Amino acid sequence: MKEYFAENLQRIRLERGYTQQQLAKLVCVDRSSIARWEKGSRIPDLILLTRLAYCLGVDPSALLQEVDLDSRIPVIIMVDDEKTILNGNMRILSETIPGCEITGFSKPSEALHFVRFNHVDIAFLDIALGRTSGLELCEQMTEINPRLNIVFLTAYPEYSLQSWNTRACGFLVKPLVPEEIKKLLPRLRYPVSGLTSVEQD
Repeated sequence: MKEYFAENLQRIRLERGYTQQQLAKLVCVDRSSIARWEKGSRIPDLILLTRLAYCLGVDPSALLQEVDLDSRIPVIIMVDDEKTILNGNMRILSETIPGCEITGFSKPSEALHFVRFNHVDIAFLDIALGRTSGLELCEQMTEINPRLNIVFLTAYPEYSLQSWNTRACGFLVKPLVPEEIKKLLPRLRYPVSGLTSVEQD
């Protein structure tokens, strides 16, 4: 039930356009409570569940019902400030993982805005993003969506050590190679229906 609740809460919150902080203020709890509920590590008691449903404008049962994850198209984003590399890597992703929605961003601020108002399953982030660090962007995105799978991309393998100090669940060296993407999918921290089943050649 925790898994269904976490998925439903995050989906409905994003549909309403609330950040975790905004929803926490409405429900009169701290933001970390919302984050724990969306991670699936905790579930609110009946009083808080009723208050949460009221603030979101839904029936409490809508937060607890089983989610048909197989019917939802997986959403993937990629962030790289070099547009040529971004376009090339997006093409490799779409060929390697067919049947999902892939959106690319060259500006970190636009990617952050997208994550704030859409359910995203995986974010592929370049570590070096001009004035912004992909490591910083990872922290900002997982504050919004604690169940977001972050995969770092870089042309410099030595950055991999820094990436493990974040909430990321993977690391790939550019340019992307289909075989490496396929190996990564079963190791995602939060499994995504339709992605982990991609067969390796």
